[in-house]
Amino acid sequence: MEIFHIAAECYPAAKVGGLADVVGALPKYQNSAGHLVSVVLPRYETKFINENEFDCVHSDFVKLGNFNFPFNILKERTGKLGYELYLVEIPELFDRKEIYGHEDDIERFVSFQIATLDWINTRTAMPDVINCHDHHTGLIPFMMMYANKYEKLKDTPTVITIHNSIYQGQFGFDKLYYLPEFDLSKVTLLEWDNRINSLATAIKCASAVTTVSPNYLNEINYSAYGLESLFNLVRYKSRGILNGIDMEVWNPATDKMLEKNYSIKNFKKGKQENKEKLCAEHNLDPTKPLFSFIGRLLEEKGADLLPHAAAMSLSENYKEINILVLGSGNTEIENQLTHLLTSFKGNYNAVIGYDEALAHQIYAGSDFLLMPSRVEPCGLNQMYAMRYGTIPIVRRTGGLKDTVIDFGDNGNGICHDQASVGDICYSIQRAVNLYKDKKKINDIRKKGMAIDHSWESVCQEYIEGYNLILNKNEG
Repeated sequence: MEIFHIAAECYPAAKVGGLADVVGALPKYQNSAGHLVSVVLPRYETKFINENEFDCVHSDFVKLGNFNFPFNILKERTGKLGYELYLVEIPELFDRKEIYGHEDDIERFVSFQIATLDWINTRTAMPDVINCHDHHTGLIPFMMMYANKYEKLKDTPTVITIHNSIYQGQFGFDKLYYLPEFDLSKVTLLEWDNRINSLATAIKCASAVTTVSPNYLNEINYSAYGLESLFNLVRYKSRGILNGIDMEVWNPATDKMLEKNYSIKNFKKGKQENKEKLCAEHNLDPTKPLFSFIGRLLEEKGADLLPHAAAMSLSENYKEINILVLGSGNTEIENQLTHLLTSFKGNYNAVIGYDEALAHQIYAGSDFLLMPSRVEPCGLNQMYAMRYGTIPIVRRTGGLKDTVIDFGDNGNGICHDQASVGDICYSIQRAVNLYKDKKKINDIRKKGMAIDHSWESVCQEYIEGYNLILNKNEG
């Protein structure tokens, strides 16, 4: 089976969040299972892209309404990622380091989608399945079915994988002329709430819809930022598939970013050495339990609760705990977290930004990982944490509910129900008490490390879904 994954992010080429990790791992495992898999994403000015070699395999102009932009399709030369990586190079729109946050993001991602289809349309053989990821690729199923110039693509099945329904790629009908000429009787498929909505369009037009956890599929039927009724309508073609993690990249036994490698057999000594190194670098006390947060500093992640919760927990425990934050996002939250440095020096630190190596070190050196998310469609951090013997403290939502069971129920983590300062502080206090019981905490660590969150079984679920829509088309 030939499979194309089209996305805005793919680790290690371009990463903002979990989307990149999924698009970087799933294709590798599908390829290992015997399928021919390619990933297509824009060419950004990232370190990986600039340091690796690509061959130009196609050149043309992409028409965006009244504008024409030259574009190239670049193919990674070595195949070292375990799949074929293609970059859509549109210099006037994507020659920037930042992936998102530009005033012309609509123009950028619409042109990316059109250029991708223009190139695929020139191929002799069409892919068996095109798997789109999030709203940045949400117009592709519609254009394949109804744009006149993609006639030969209209029978190719498509899947839209939803990593987060908050972001929907909405824009006004004044930009309808950006799209290639299509059957105007189908224009309502583009509309949701009187605007063009890229995610809603994909949900309507794709052959199948997947979400990144079973529980998130249930949640979006009653909480999906205005798309609830649409998700209910397409439930018949939807399935929730829990993400996996790349067990080769996230392996404490071989991870080159760690001070000391370790496995489930010697994790106590290994984690302690990593904790000592981490604490020394961030002015923390390695004899005390270390609570960490890694992620975007946004309300959806519950990050706005962190400054108050950290201050309360550090005060209530007489500074007998350590808290370390790694992340960036909302400027006000960043400032609040930085301000805490003046009050809790020696027990608290915050690194504003993102550092992949430091993230690995934090997973290895921490005792607990805080994830008080308001929204977490799947969540990968809790899986990374458990893989490294770090106990996740999570709010029961989305994929966190699917993957973490409270230790009070003989589970692998600490859970709370509300995204609130009180629930976070109460969970931290439970963790402090647990930390004193060395046998119990080590049993929970071992339980988390033993869980198989690999992509092999996840990969098979995607293939089963592809086969269903392929068989339906043939029928």
